[in-house]
Amino acid sequence: MNLRDLRYLIALADHRHFGRAAEAAHVSQPTLSTQIRKLEEELGIALFERSPRNVLLTEAGERIVARARTVVRETDEIKALARSYRDPESGTIRLGIFPTLGPYLLPHVVPRLRARFSRLELLLVEDKTQRLVDMLRDGTLDCAVLAQPIHDDGLHDEFLFEEPFVLAVPSDHPLRQRRHLTLDDLGGESLLLLEEGHCLRDQALEVCHLAGASERAGFRATSLETLRQMVAAHVGVTLLPVLAIKPPIAASPDIRLLNIEPAPPSRRIALYWRRSSALTDFLSAIAEVLRDLPVGLLTPPPAAAPIARARAVGRVGKLG
Repeated sequence: MNLRDLRYLIALADHRHFGRAAEAAHVSQPTLSTQIRKLEEELGIALFERSPRNVLLTEAGERIVARARTVVRETDEIKALARSYRDPESGTIRLGIFPTLGPYLLPHVVPRLRARFSRLELLLVEDKTQRLVDMLRDGTLDCAVLAQPIHDDGLHDEFLFEEPFVLAVPSDHPLRQRRHLTLDDLGGESLLLLEEGHCLRDQALEVCHLAGASERAGFRATSLETLRQMVAAHVGVTLLPVLAIKPPIAASPDIRLLNIEPAPPSRRIALYWRRSSALTDFLSAIAEVLRDLPVGLLTPPPAAAPIARARAVGRVGKLG
């Protein structure tokens, strides 16, 4: 048994398909299949149930894969520790970010990261919060930008900034001429919200609860852009984080932004990484760059300002 075999085992457990697992492991399918069979022979038990259509883990396979993930993660931590002593700025950092923040924050911080760490290879992964937390735990990511709180004793967090929300309403909505709102003014409104799994949905629901508002029945958006277009089409109103309405986003005349005062609802953004990470000092330096945003970027816009129309950002990217 060696680390290579454990990586093959994990790949097959993740993909449940020999061809896709071999591709992910960068080997031929016969090679992966042979090594998995040898590992089963060495251990004296079946790790997978094989059929023409499915590859399933046995009960023993489930438990062994969990141990294998720990062994591989700890091995990677040893390598990362050595790399951090050699030259962390010339290595690779895998950074996760959730989709209601990534397209709006990254244009402001990636140039600063590249200027500060010119030799760093930065791999970006965009996904929903729970998936990013899982990837942090199993070592797939080095760090992730997430909304607080994340309840996991194995993760360390560095607070970055607090991002306020604004209310987006159609250009003919009765509230459009108000210079500012209080939470009480949202009472009775039905808000358009994101689907399950987005942390922004949970944050918006909390605001609804405090204000006496409700969710628009029968509607669940998959992205902020869907919410934006539905507001512009006079379907309803929604809460948007302030970064999603700032340049370089282009403005739309069909939507008005209303500030909620005196204390607007907001979300707290932090950089998370494993407490056991060998890159803690370097990740703290990355957090400092992410925290240093342009002046005024987190300030809500003037009353009744037109909202922006976002540009697309890919799900997974490679920079550096």
